[in-house]
Amino acid sequence: MGNPKDAAPLGSSTLSVVDNRTGKKYSIPIVDNSVKAVDFKAIKADKVPGEREENETHKGLRVADQGFLNTAVLRSQITYIDGDAGVLRYRGYPIEQLALHSSHLETAYLLIYGSLPTKSQYEVWSNEIAQHSIVHADAEQFFRSFRYDAHPMAILTSAFAYLGSYYQEANPSLQGQNLYTKGDPASLAVMDKQIYRLIGKATTLAAMAYRVRQGREFVTPPTGMSYTGSFLYQMDYLGQENYKPNPVLEKALDVLFLLHADHEMNASASSVLQVGSSLVDPFSAVAAGCASLYGPLHGGANEAVIRMLISIGKPENVPAFIEAVKKREKVLSGFGHRVYKTSDPRSFLVRKTADEVFRIAGKDQLLETAMALHDAAMKDDYFVSRKLAPNVDFWFVFVMLHSHFSLMFIQERSNLSCDGFPERLLPGALRRTAGCWMVGTLAAGVQMMLQSGGVKIWRPRQIYVGSGRRDYVRIDDREAVEGPRMTPSAVEHSGISKRTRLAAYKGKL
Repeated sequence: MGNPKDAAPLGSSTLSVVDNRTGKKYSIPIVDNSVKAVDFKAIKADKVPGEREENETHKGLRVADQGFLNTAVLRSQITYIDGDAGVLRYRGYPIEQLALHSSHLETAYLLIYGSLPTKSQYEVWSNEIAQHSIVHADAEQFFRSFRYDAHPMAILTSAFAYLGSYYQEANPSLQGQNLYTKGDPASLAVMDKQIYRLIGKATTLAAMAYRVRQGREFVTPPTGMSYTGSFLYQMDYLGQENYKPNPVLEKALDVLFLLHADHEMNASASSVLQVGSSLVDPFSAVAAGCASLYGPLHGGANEAVIRMLISIGKPENVPAFIEAVKKREKVLSGFGHRVYKTSDPRSFLVRKTADEVFRIAGKDQLLETAMALHDAAMKDDYFVSRKLAPNVDFWFVFVMLHSHFSLMFIQERSNLSCDGFPERLLPGALRRTAGCWMVGTLAAGVQMMLQSGGVKIWRPRQIYVGSGRRDYVRIDDREAVEGPRMTPSAVEHSGISKRTRLAAYKGKL
């Protein structure tokens, strides 16, 4: 950390810090425009009179960063994002070039292995993924065990963990904790096989989750089709001879997969890496990321957009909705982004894809409502001044609604509302789970397993602000503490639970 007595000279790659509690000066190295949080542990002071001992002042400063707004957890060579400039690059390649010229599987190879594949490399890669797309016959029983109205994301989260029970050779708990960290050919081969399995089976599991909700038989992955073509086939095939998905829709879905293949340390990626740092098997780690995608602030954002559009109903209701948003009575979904402060570069690419889909699928009232909302928000200073531009989730829904992909995302047994669209929707996280969102996560996982210095389990710190030391009080001598979150909420019981409470039986409390 340097000499705590003297600050570094001007122009050096260091950060000079003066602790006004002690008067000491510290020089902290700056590497790649970053400082190590652990370097601040050297900045210590004596406890002042009246200070809480839980502050642990003598153990050094802690860096507070609620929500990881400015904390880097690893060094990566995979994805670069400049949120202010609206830049997204995979391994240095602009996302715009990849979306125009590449495919999802080719981009997946790039993310995981660091370079675009040659023709022979791509053939091996795509063939392996196709061969590993078939799931064990027992999976049918597993999927049928869920309730008919189970949310597909709950099914998928369970399904990824379920896969881990089949492959004992892929589990470090059974094969040794250095299974994925040795970096020798045997270890890398085991790692690659799990990558084939996860990417290959992801679309199969997603299609099965969809079809179990429709009450349909499952479809074996076809041969000779593209990754997204196979996905559409598995979802929609009902026995027609020589069935082939529409090529425009197939390409549109491939672009969507590519655009969502990685997004640096988003919630799902960091969830997978957090869990993976314990050296658990990759299937369990991916299940954790899938659970993160389920959330409405992440993968569920697409579902929120569709719900919003259904609630608006028709274009003439947009002005009233806009005013309600300004009064904080309604929530505007699909605008703004945690990272991108100007525009999301992916949104332009999805919009271009949407235009191509519109030409064959046409438009309807929900689309007209979405476009009216877009136009109104973009002309309103309230949203413009707050940099609330449409993000990739908003334009993604355009493609979903008008390529009839929306049928993938609907619960058909629910009550119908606007123009026949069901109230209950399958979130857009499904398209991420279908083999695309995990690609960048797998790349980051490989990078973490093979990083210099080995894998260290992620263990964030906290700032304790709770009670100081308290002595135990016997239950008869305690006084009730009332207030929000100070006592459990009461639950209303009915049916069998209420009747059981009224019944008499041995051992009743």
